[in-house]
Amino acid sequence: MQRTRIKICGLTRPQDVQAAVAAGADALGFVFYAKSPRYVTAAQAGALMSAVPPFVSTVALFVNASIDEVRAVAAVAPFAQLQFHGDETVEQCAAIAAAVGKPFMRVLRVRPETSGADLLAEEALCRAASPLFSGLLLDTFVDAYGGAGKVFDWGVIPAGLAPRVVLSGGLTVDSVAGAVRQVRPYAVDISSGVEQAKGIKDGAKIDAFAAAVRMADREG
Repeated sequence: MQRTRIKICGLTRPQDVQAAVAAGADALGFVFYAKSPRYVTAAQAGALMSAVPPFVSTVALFVNASIDEVRAVAAVAPFAQLQFHGDETVEQCAAIAAAVGKPFMRVLRVRPETSGADLLAEEALCRAASPLFSGLLLDTFVDAYGGAGKVFDWGVIPAGLAPRVVLSGGLTVDSVAGAVRQVRPYAVDISSGVEQAKGIKDGAKIDAFAAAVRMADREG
């Protein structure tokens, strides 16, 4: 049985971190983009991360940040992995990751015209650029940064690539089982789909989301 990993992103409160950990989340995402309603400062994130137990990964999401900005956060918040969600070039991602000594995910915002060949080419480019590249996170393209709760056509993901990607973009408690059955991604990433308000998570929705992923895994 393949186990689909679960990432809960956009955490801002201790009780939400606790709820995600209790539900069995594999990774927790913290947003360092000031224009996001889920933004946390380095100090806030550091306090939240201090309560994360061993073997749960902490992910720092940045949008067009400089090396110095990322270094400043890394000095206070001990994140395990970077997630680049802006217009950073592959070279910029590699340079920032090398500067702080952390692996990185690169977010690819999938457009209607994006092809499977495009996804494979992007992955190859990232792998060639840095040994710190850990994988692609696929989200839906919108004219803004960060998740927008929109779904893209999962059918564009090549079967050979799917087991290595993190699937995001408009996932919900109701839709995630179907997504896992169709795509069989390495992991799924959710933020707004388990919220009661922007930046405020709902523990019951987190539990239901995790249960739906596990059900789809068992069926697989």
